Amino acid sequence: MRRALYSEEHEAFRETIRALIDHEVVPHYAEWEAAGSLPKSFYRRLGELGVHGIQVPEKWGGAGIESLRFSAVIAEEAARAAVTLGSLRVHTDIVLPYLLAYGTTGQLTTWMPGFISGECMTSIAMTEPGTGSDLVSIGTTARLDGDHWVLNGAKTFITGAANAGLILVVCRTSAPACDDRRGGLSILLVDAGSPGFSVGRHLDKIGLRAQDTVELSFGDVAVPAENLLGDEGCAFSYLTRNLAQERLSIALSCYAAAAAAVTMTTAYVSDRAVFGKPLGGFQNTKFVLAECHTEVLAARALVDQCVIAHEEGELTPADAAAAKLFCSEVQGRVVDRCLQLHGGYGYVLEYPIARLYADARVSRIYGGTSEVLKSVISKSL
Repeated sequence: MRRALYSEEHEAFRETIRALIDHEVVPHYAEWEAAGSLPKSFYRRLGELGVHGIQVPEKWGGAGIESLRFSAVIAEEAARAAVTLGSLRVHTDIVLPYLLAYGTTGQLTTWMPGFISGECMTSIAMTEPGTGSDLVSIGTTARLDGDHWVLNGAKTFITGAANAGLILVVCRTSAPACDDRRGGLSILLVDAGSPGFSVGRHLDKIGLRAQDTVELSFGDVAVPAENLLGDEGCAFSYLTRNLAQERLSIALSCYAAAAAAVTMTTAYVSDRAVFGKPLGGFQNTKFVLAECHTEVLAARALVDQCVIAHEEGELTPADAAAAKLFCSEVQGRVVDRCLQLHGGYGYVLEYPIARLYADARVSRIYGGTSEVLKSVISKSL
């Protein structure tokens, strides 16, 4: 089925990313999984290739391309090799929009060079122990003391913070009004080298093992007053506004992983002999793959349409929620069925399908659980 999402420029970029993954990621990936994160040198390598700066405006040293299509290519190529590129897409797809939308000239002048080069990776810290998706219950606080904020609290499930030089911390800077619990939340730009800030446990996850996920603590961290991102007390509206792109970015990864599972399983059943003939020759195998392929086509069509709508400024939060909900459910079903066709080998980490299976489970949790997404969609109806 013809796909109109990509141009020759995107396909040329795909070849670059594919070569990078094949030669500089895959040979080291087991080592990176064991370490729990990608090395900082790899993020600098991506900086050399201009990957971090694709969506950064030219005035700040980037390519100035306002599109998620290059990010979609990265998602597809990483999934094809059954790897993740650490916190890359948190850096470019999630954090960058906040900086560009709400950062001051001084803030962007300070942080963009390192952002683009990969010398200063970024992360965003929202989730706290006991809050989960309930952002209005955030307990991390910051009080203004002269020319700086004093930040105290803890965060958990934070992606990419172990390697980050800059962390966007969502905190409460004033008490919420009785009739509006969403007020009083702000975002502070916290330098990872600040006294009082520390990275705690690296959480030992069942999947995404090369993507660091950590706990953070803030004990009387002094944050310069000018490091307030946007207006004080407006963080909740900022977060809500950017969730559409974040959820679309996750939907892209979900679709890509499902597509990769079908491709690698089709190859596997063609070579694997059972009862004297190829596994792919059995009707059950054919039917399972036909069902999976059809679901992948549907997910791809939805993702492609959402990417186009996003570029035209028409992607609603509800549509993005629907894309993530559908694509994450497709990912779960398809990868599970594909692992079943691998038999016992599918449960062995030597086979990429096992990694895709372990990585898939979190897709229905992070970026908004499936239950939260259903609430968002139902309200829009």
